[in-house]
Amino acid sequence: MAFNLPLFFLLFSLPFVFPSYALPESDILLKFKSTLNNASALKSWDINPQPPCNGPTANWIGVLCNHGAIWGLKLEAMGLSGTIDVNTLKDLPNLTTLSFMNNSFNGPLPELNKLKELRSAYLSFNRFSGQIPANAFDGLILIKKLQLSQNQFTGAIPASLATLPKLTELKLDGNQFSGQIPDFKLPIQTLDLSNNQLEGPIPASLSKMDAQGFAGVSILVVAGVLIVVAIFAVMMMKRPRKQEATPSSVEAPPSNMRARGYKGEEHGSPGNSRNGKRAPEATVKLTFVRDDRERFDLPDLLKASAEVLGSGSFGSSFKAALSIGPVVVVKRYKQMNNAGKEEFLEHMRRIGRLTQENLLPLVAYYYRKEEKLLVSDFVKNGSLAVHLHGRKSTGQPTLDWPTRLKIVKGVAKGLAYLHKELPSLIVPHGHLKSSNVLLNETCEPLLTDYGLIPIINQESAKKLMVAYKSPEYAQQGKITRKSDVWALGILILELLTGMFPGNFKGKDSDHHQDEDLANWVKSVVGDQERPSKDMEVFDKEMGTINDSDGELMQELLKIGLSCCEEDVEKRLDLKDAVGRIEELKRKDDDGASKAGQ
Repeated sequence: MAFNLPLFFLLFSLPFVFPSYALPESDILLKFKSTLNNASALKSWDINPQPPCNGPTANWIGVLCNHGAIWGLKLEAMGLSGTIDVNTLKDLPNLTTLSFMNNSFNGPLPELNKLKELRSAYLSFNRFSGQIPANAFDGLILIKKLQLSQNQFTGAIPASLATLPKLTELKLDGNQFSGQIPDFKLPIQTLDLSNNQLEGPIPASLSKMDAQGFAGVSILVVAGVLIVVAIFAVMMMKRPRKQEATPSSVEAPPSNMRARGYKGEEHGSPGNSRNGKRAPEATVKLTFVRDDRERFDLPDLLKASAEVLGSGSFGSSFKAALSIGPVVVVKRYKQMNNAGKEEFLEHMRRIGRLTQENLLPLVAYYYRKEEKLLVSDFVKNGSLAVHLHGRKSTGQPTLDWPTRLKIVKGVAKGLAYLHKELPSLIVPHGHLKSSNVLLNETCEPLLTDYGLIPIINQESAKKLMVAYKSPEYAQQGKITRKSDVWALGILILELLTGMFPGNFKGKDSDHHQDEDLANWVKSVVGDQERPSKDMEVFDKEMGTINDSDGELMQELLKIGLSCCEEDVEKRLDLKDAVGRIEELKRKDDDGASKAGQ
């Protein structure tokens, strides 16, 4: 018996049906490969051994497969350059995801709106440039995620971006966009417009977004920041004071300090309030931990001109220039409830006593149960992360090799000091990364956000702090003193390669990666004991490197990889790492002296 089925049933019930005249997907990819420069990383793209896909399995590097068809390309950190030929890629009928991050593609933005099925596009950390047409994103009704960070785009943010109906994530930071911010009336959840040349007010539709996404936006700063601080101050001043502590409001004594990042209890904690009564809280009083700083209070901050600097892992940061007095940075924290009040105050005093040339000192703090303020000096030169990743789009000079080695030495010295002065902390820094290393006017590094593990809420710490991203925590669920050494190793590799470590940890199924920066470096250089002189791992932004410097860079690469050893027992001790780094710096200084003679 024959069955007659309607034509529309046949058309829509069979997935991945291609017209008979369509090119095979392998031919499309090979045609695309031929348009690229420096495509040696795509050696596996060869039809003779096997096709790109076998069911869900990809045979060609960077190809994402489903049902034997290509649904995505993930060609990241492969040294590719040239332009992206969208006219070839549009012949892949099921292409929904593209990632070309960390390459050297240039020219204008690819014509993404020719890829009508596109759901996500990741083009960050390339060299795309020029203005983007206002209608560049028309027709991309399915796109959810778009990342164009750290390129060289100029002009206005395209109006068509503000009308995409499904866009939930947009990252345009680190470009040269100018003008005002469009009114995004979208389901957008993640937005980063920081480090551009934007101005004007933040649209009401974006008022609840993270302040980090607007860092560097001018004109909004004074009113916006002062409103935030003023609301905070009013909340404190109008908060009713409790004279008698009820059973539910009495603060519990500090619990086992090991659970909060301590090896054991320290002496010197001040006594609790007497007779069960809570001492009245000062409403607008800052507590200074250093005697060499000019005194001021929150009312002075309210009068200061202010600027949104951004938002770190735990809260927003504001630059405040007092009318008569210093320029400071105020950080607001909402995840500092892991310690009781007295323990918090004692820990702040302990942090305030730290004095070393590579630490940014804590100046003052404000305690409130729900949130805290930490005040430090403002460092004009910005963070190491900005110098490594935020200046490629501006044409400003980047860090050369001697400066990077100097920074590594300073970071190592600061870390060693913390380990010496905070022996009771399991991880004395705990949050070492390039955005927590500031550079002064001579590019001497200053560590920030150190010593916070004992007072940060444990759930927040586990999700956000660098120490909890270490191999030992992933494998054994614990952190060690060598977790700081691992973070130092990652920082060294970041300085040498110019690669942003966060790009090696995908957060969604469209853009998943299992490797970290250390594993990527190992895959490029092979045997770390005998790295090749002509390897492509080093950041080309360092400029021309002579043979002598190249040898020192290879030695530092070995140190970085040894610091990232997954087996804690085999990982370098901090003392040994510091010694080897200082010896490298001496060799570099000697070489520079001889060259100058």
